Amino acid sequence: MIRKKNIPVRSLPEECFQRIVVERISSDFFENDKGLNISHRHDYHIFVLQEKGTIHAEVDFEAYVNSEPGIMYQSPGQVHRALKAEDANVYMLAIYSDNINANYLAMLQYLTPLKPLTIDTTDLSVLKQAFDLCVNFFNQKKHTLYLTMLKDSCNAVVGLIISRYLRESKSLDLLSRFERVTKAFFSSLEEYFWTIKRPAQYAQKLNISIAYLNECVKNETGFSVSYHIQQRIILEAKRLLYHSEKSIKEISLALGYDDYAYFSRVFKKSTGVTAIGFRNGNRE
Repeated sequence: MIRKKNIPVRSLPEECFQRIVVERISSDFFENDKGLNISHRHDYHIFVLQEKGTIHAEVDFEAYVNSEPGIMYQSPGQVHRALKAEDANVYMLAIYSDNINANYLAMLQYLTPLKPLTIDTTDLSVLKQAFDLCVNFFNQKKHTLYLTMLKDSCNAVVGLIISRYLRESKSLDLLSRFERVTKAFFSSLEEYFWTIKRPAQYAQKLNISIAYLNECVKNETGFSVSYHIQQRIILEAKRLLYHSEKSIKEISLALGYDDYAYFSRVFKKSTGVTAIGFRNGNRE
């Protein structure tokens, strides 16, 4: 595997003024774009409808093999790579946050992270029709209402995919107070873990006491707020150790630890191995 100083972040080409790309691709696409099998992030959201074939992928150290029609969502922060595609037909929507309906963005934050989900023939048919409409609008750049139609049709696809995932998740209306607080904490953690390390600061952001925040989170997950903060930091450290050539000191600083010796102790206590031991032990 090729590793770079930083984990590569892929952006849409500058000529994509609409900040949306939607297309139907085959296995050849995966073979021709060699950058796809190098671990990377996007600075946009990816929504995928797999119509047929088999796709091998890796997302945050977890391997996936999808051989059934299904959907997949990847958030901008996730580190992933496509390993192989066999006889695959796939629809893919790449879209920046500013083009996604605000309510849908909030739902994605509530649901993330999401794993690939198999769908039935009815859902496949509806999603194919919606994606085909998006692809059609995407290719009609001279239309007077091009951007409006493209954005609206793509948000229909986003809504359909979110709706399908929501069927597998408990409705927000049915969540207990403990569950709501815990969901809010994890959303806040995802946004601020780089700079905020103390549980009290998260409680302050949620306008509740630290005792109540801990009670909610521990009741729902079995672990304290401090534990989850540490685990989120460790996940990012693992990403950087495995997928980049940053030094331990550089990773420590990036994650908000000026004392990299202290960061190293935190990493070893959490994982059972040193940071350099994790890097060396997982290199191919």
